[in-house]
Parts: sequence; structure tokens; C-alpha cells
Amino acid sequence: MKSKTSQKLILALVGMPGAGKTEASSYLQKKGIPFVRFGQITEDEVARLGLKPTQENERFAREKIRKEEGMGAYAVRAKPKIDELLNTNGVLVIDGLYSWEEYTLLKKEFPELLLIHIYGEPQKRYERLLKRPIRRLPEGELRLRDIAELEKLNKGGPIAIADYLIENNSDDINYLYKKLDSLLGRLGIKNGWFK
Repeated sequence: MKSKTSQKLILALVGMPGAGKTEASSYLQKKGIPFVRFGQITEDEVARLGLKPTQENERFAREKIRKEEGMGAYAVRAKPKIDELLNTNGVLVIDGLYSWEEYTLLKKEFPELLLIHIYGEPQKRYERLLKRPIRRLPEGELRLRDIAELEKLNKGGPIAIADYLIENNSDDINYLYKKLDSLLGRLGIKNGWFK
């Protein structure tokens, strides 16, 4: 693949809960790549509504935003931040792109958008989710959350057509980091190109 150093590039991380999207975006941020976290939009809405930051209130806020503003609402709300970061950076990461509508809206605005599917087997993802210090769900609700995200957030489309797949079933976080470094190399993204 030819080097992308003359272009802008957006890497949108997609995948099911517990796959490692947040860990991947944190690692890329440590390498100097800025990121937009769609989850921040939910947290801001929960705070704006004067609600406590719980799983139930976050779900309520997510569904409220999309019901009132459409399934592409998060992309619309995030676009000014994306524009701002692309003005000064060659590469940008989006953590939390969910819906097909978000993808199609952003792809139209930013043809350089690539989808990176972080994949974890369900049992491995559930193990991770049960160990999370925050936003932890009871074991019986993990599968239900997967189904709800697929049915109510149109999450399957971006996952299904992802440009790249990173399998993340190892308990060693360095395994994920090596896979990310390998993908950056394949894309021609080198240290120092981020700005």
C-alpha cells in the first residue's frame, strides 16, 4: 500500500463492548494521535440532563439523542471537533462510532475515513467487562447489551464492512499494541506524521 503521508486519515474504531476499542484509542493517543470519543457526547448529555452517570442513564441519553436527532446524531455533533483536529493533525482516531448512519455521514464528509474492527470473542469480552472498574454490567445483562446495541444502535453495518480487522483475544495487552503498530505500518503511518 502506498504511503498516506500526503493525506489526512481518520481511523474509526468499531466493535462490540469489551473488544478493546478504548484501550486501542488510548494507546494511539499515547503515540501522539489525537482522538474524538463519541462516548463523551453521551456523558455530556447525561450531565446536561442533571442525571447521575450510570449505565441506565447513559443508555437513556444515547437513545434520546438518536431518537430526537436521528441515528447520525453523534457524527453531526462530533464533526466540528473532527474538523478542528484535522486542521492541525494528519491522523485522527474516532472511538465509539456505532451506527450505519454515523458511518455514512462521516464517510461522505471525510472520504479518508477507515473502519478498524477490534474483534474479541464474546466470552473474552464478557470476562473483561466483568472486571471493569466503571460501567460494569451484571453477568446476565452482557449478552442483552450486545443485542441491544445491534438492534437499537445499528451497530452491525460498520463492523461488517470494516476496512481492517484486529483480533484481540489475548490477556496480554501488548498483543493488541503490536497489532496496532503493525496496522499503522501497513497504512504508512510513521511516528512524527501525526502532526
